[in-house]
Amino acid sequence: MFRTRRPNRWRLALALAPVVALVAACGSGTAIEAGPQAELVLKVADPGNSGPLAVAKRDGTFDKALAPLGAKVEWVTTTPGFSSMLKLFNTKELDVSGAAFSPVVGALSKDVAVRIVAVQDPAGKDQSGIIAGKDSGIHSVADLVGKRVAVNPAGKGEYIVLEALAQAGIPADKVTRVPLQQKDAASAFATGKVDAWASFLVPYQEAKANGGVEIATEQSIGSKDNSVVVFRTEILDKRPEVAAKYLEVLQSLTAQQHSNPAGFENVFEQTGPRALSGARLSDALRVGAEATVPRLPVESDAADLADVVNLFADNGVISRRITASDIFYDLKAKLTPEQLAALKTDR
Repeated sequence: MFRTRRPNRWRLALALAPVVALVAACGSGTAIEAGPQAELVLKVADPGNSGPLAVAKRDGTFDKALAPLGAKVEWVTTTPGFSSMLKLFNTKELDVSGAAFSPVVGALSKDVAVRIVAVQDPAGKDQSGIIAGKDSGIHSVADLVGKRVAVNPAGKGEYIVLEALAQAGIPADKVTRVPLQQKDAASAFATGKVDAWASFLVPYQEAKANGGVEIATEQSIGSKDNSVVVFRTEILDKRPEVAAKYLEVLQSLTAQQHSNPAGFENVFEQTGPRALSGARLSDALRVGAEATVPRLPVESDAADLADVVNLFADNGVISRRITASDIFYDLKAKLTPEQLAALKTDR
């Protein structure tokens, strides 16, 4: 009869070591904490029913491109306007979003760890501006004196109002800026609780279509508040190759939108509240044909950014003058020559 022998303790320890290591690696930490080769779930603001990101969501374009890097995308439902998303970035529930200079300046003034990786040259600058209630008696920027204007604080809405007032020679304190994010501002505007609203993109177009009086646009005030692509800084520091691949895909899709704007509208729904038709669809197609490809920041972008920073600082919106080096992320320094060659880096 054979007796079963117990293994020596050192042999048992060696046998268990890989298992312990595996359990530790698969424990409660996030993928980004587990190491650069761990799977990363990149949390991206949901695009709705139009644009390059909507097409990418429908077709799984990002997941296909990111899979070789051990990453995939998760689409996160957000409210309109980057400044309303800051809590999501702080709690790591959101990693990347489109934005503009102004709300990123506002975010960094509040120590939100985000950075700009790409800039888009201006297009569709008539899609954002100041709109007044049809019964407000407001027909020009000068008519805003003594009135209440809804703005998303330290964001595009506040920038538009301050720039419009400055160009009209009106002191900013002559107008009451009511700090409201887009969703709440839409309700306040519709119910007459504010006289006017500085808004942008879909909410602005909806308010205008419902009878609002357009009194200024980003185009009419010569806005420098350009569109940008923003990442949570931790992602950029630890997985720059993922950010680069995301940007590469976005650049390709935006170029396609420029060539074929019809393919980037009503992506999921052809009818219903999110679908565009008639004049609004025609307008969206025009803007899509003007779309510019996001690119790595260049020197002239720093001058445009400084315009936003100075306007906010001069009017007490931010307490310190943030510089381009605080806001732009030097992705070039993190990439291999091959990764850099795949990106559009200039105008």
